[in-house]
Amino acid sequence: MTQQDTTRASVFAAHPGRGEEKSRFQIDYAAFGPLLALAILIGLGAILNPTFISIDNLENVLARSAFIGIIAIGATFVITSGGIDLSVGSMAAFSAATMIVVMNAAAPLASSGYAAIAAGVAAGFLVTVLAGLVNGAAITLGRIEPFIVTLGMMGILRSLVTWFADGGALTLDFAVRELYRPVYFGGVLGLSWPVIAFLAMALLGDFVLRRTVFGRHIAAIGSSEDVARYSAIKVSRIKLLAYVVQGVCVAIAVFLYVPRLGSATPSTGLLWELEAIAAVIIGGTLLKGGRGRIWGTVVGVLILSLISNLLNLTSIVSPYLNGAMQGAVVIIAVLLQRPSQR
Repeated sequence: MTQQDTTRASVFAAHPGRGEEKSRFQIDYAAFGPLLALAILIGLGAILNPTFISIDNLENVLARSAFIGIIAIGATFVITSGGIDLSVGSMAAFSAATMIVVMNAAAPLASSGYAAIAAGVAAGFLVTVLAGLVNGAAITLGRIEPFIVTLGMMGILRSLVTWFADGGALTLDFAVRELYRPVYFGGVLGLSWPVIAFLAMALLGDFVLRRTVFGRHIAAIGSSEDVARYSAIKVSRIKLLAYVVQGVCVAIAVFLYVPRLGSATPSTGLLWELEAIAAVIIGGTLLKGGRGRIWGTVVGVLILSLISNLLNLTSIVSPYLNGAMQGAVVIIAVLLQRPSQR
């Protein structure tokens, strides 16, 4: 198989519906299914509780979903390449803890609070990108299954956060937090900065995954790693970069998350990996790799956030069962993917 053949195959994998075997007018249910589910959910929520579709409630849902959404964009790259990352929640907690520790230590020494914030953000980005790099290196160079590597990293980072916090909470210095608050609570044109960042990351992620050589190689590796390797694609390098992209996305999400509460605990980011993976799968990305949909992931994030919000507004099901519902959604979404995988 030539490089041109592999590129064409990866394009078809990344853009279902463009294959020569499909009719021009055939509806892509994998793409429109999540949108239909989102529309049904919004209609159901409006019937059950009129507050559900209020502007204030929807703005709150968008702001809260932005963190998971940005992380899920990174997860789309990893899963499209045929991998998985179970450490993103612990990675977020460790990054938040590192940022707070560095900011608190730098506040009395820095010339201004903004310098302390910059030092903390740089430290948070560094440890998160390094964690992604370690994950990718262990998977590609160590030839260890992604599930095992990221599961181990999840335990390591979560334990380090507990150790940093001595089992309690790490709290950001009050003066620094006041300077940092606008990153979460500010915005333009009625949109908060987390929502704007989420949309910007979605646009960038969609462009990279669909329109660049890197994105096409990600899809080709997920479709068939052996064929990609025989076609002179640098498989190890691309897979490593996918995990680094995941780390960068976690770092950006944490940068926006820390000023919201101004603290980090051992439970920070708990089950974020479940939400991110669920959003990716709901959005139409194949769990086995080869096809990724950034905008499908965005819709998946909104579906999960709206389900959680609806549980809080109604008494049909206890909101404490939100994790159980997300887990069930993942299982159902994977079952629905089986015909397309065959």
